[in-house]
Amino acid sequence: MYYVTKTLEISASHRLELDYPSKCTNLHGHNWIVTVHCKARTLNANGMVTDFTHIKQTVTERLDHACLNDVVEFNPTAENLARWICENIPNCYRVDVRESEGNTASYEID
Repeated sequence: MYYVTKTLEISASHRLELDYPSKCTNLHGHNWIVTVHCKARTLNANGMVTDFTHIKQTVTERLDHACLNDVVEFNPTAENLARWICENIPNCYRVDVRESEGNTASYEID
């Protein structure tokens, strides 16, 4: 099995739709750290699991310096973002999204 990991930092804002009072329902921003994990039994024709550039483009072109509520059609929690990123990158099996120091959400395909 081959594995690749790409870590990126993006700046983005969001506001959460919650069923309880929270300051997170107000628009606010984070410098997010996103770690993407991909794997494959065999390498593609270019000798790669997934091109690091493709990973970077998928994450940064859609999410960096954006209001996440305007980009995605779901409540942009760190957990939901991790799932969305994982589903949009070939061979991805796990994504870790660090919203702030001490607050990380992960999504992993079973």
